[in-house]
Amino acid sequence: MYLNNTNLMRAITGYIKKGNERETFFVNRIINFFSNRPSFLNENIFLSKEGDFLVGDFTFEIGGKNKTLKQIKDVKNAFVVKDDIEIGYKNEIPLWLFGFLY
Repeated sequence: MYLNNTNLMRAITGYIKKGNERETFFVNRIINFFSNRPSFLNENIFLSKEGDFLVGDFTFEIGGKNKTLKQIKDVKNAFVVKDDIEIGYKNEIPLWLFGFLY
């Protein structure tokens, strides 16, 4: 279960799993982005068998800076969204960039 945003998680409890916090942030930003855009495309976010989430035709695996592409290496249009990195490279995207999806 994902709360609306990470601030609610911190307000309710003092102990938060870092992975859950990362995934909550990602889901919040993606849902917010698509809900504010009138579009002919019906983009939804789903849980994925190979990665964490499936958004349209793209698979995303969320993790920390040491997360590898191993889990999604055979998946087309797959990306690793990493926390604690400044710059992305190839199929790695910094998590903080999703904060710009307002």
